[in-house]
Amino acid sequence: MKILLVFDFDNTIIDDNSDTWIVQCAPDKKLPIELQDSYQKGFWTEFMGRVFKYLGDEGVRENEMKTTMTSIPFTPGMVELFNFIRKNKDKFDCIIISDSNSVFIDWVLDAANFHDIFAKVFTNPAAFDSNGHLTVENYHAHSCNRCPKNLCKNVVLVEFVEKQLQQGVNYTQIVYIGDGGNDVCPVTFLKKNDVAMPRKGYTLQKTLSRMSQNLEPLESSIVVWSSGVEIISHLQFLIKE
Repeated sequence: MKILLVFDFDNTIIDDNSDTWIVQCAPDKKLPIELQDSYQKGFWTEFMGRVFKYLGDEGVRENEMKTTMTSIPFTPGMVELFNFIRKNKDKFDCIIISDSNSVFIDWVLDAANFHDIFAKVFTNPAAFDSNGHLTVENYHAHSCNRCPKNLCKNVVLVEFVEKQLQQGVNYTQIVYIGDGGNDVCPVTFLKKNDVAMPRKGYTLQKTLSRMSQNLEPLESSIVVWSSGVEIISHLQFLIKE
């Protein structure tokens, strides 16, 4: 009987946003105004596709992008948290559900030697094409009107839990660790025994506190964190119960 730990990536595992961090590779470390202005709400992945094409056209190559990406700091306490999880592998399964992309996440996890901690990574698939440009696609299509069109994290989570159940893996509870607006949807579907862990001061925490004031409480408990060390404390409490 295991606990499922679900992680967001940007501003949760790493202490920044990988998509905006990569702009450091651009000439003068900024994007042209017309490219910046081309973003349309809900179409972030398409926007990043244009950013990656621009970087490629400007001669930014894979190794430069990789060096930049692997210099992103981990969120405080996250390395300690991953080491704690590794020591207690029999008690936890971990997955990432992220609106970043597969190349960035692989680079960061490989560089820090944390890939083995995660059973699955669900994110927008990315690859370098024959011109050496990074390309990114939407993770899936879905019908949830609360989420960006390329990814509903709740759909992904529900599908994963159901698949695991078919293979005889039944989780005692789900702990969801995230920070952003696109983490609200999966968190609202958590059950009474589950735990939502929003990062203090970020959109997810602010949204959940607004929801509770509007008398739309969650079924799950909420534990706010600033450091991965606080997450360790709560996981220690859960596995003792």
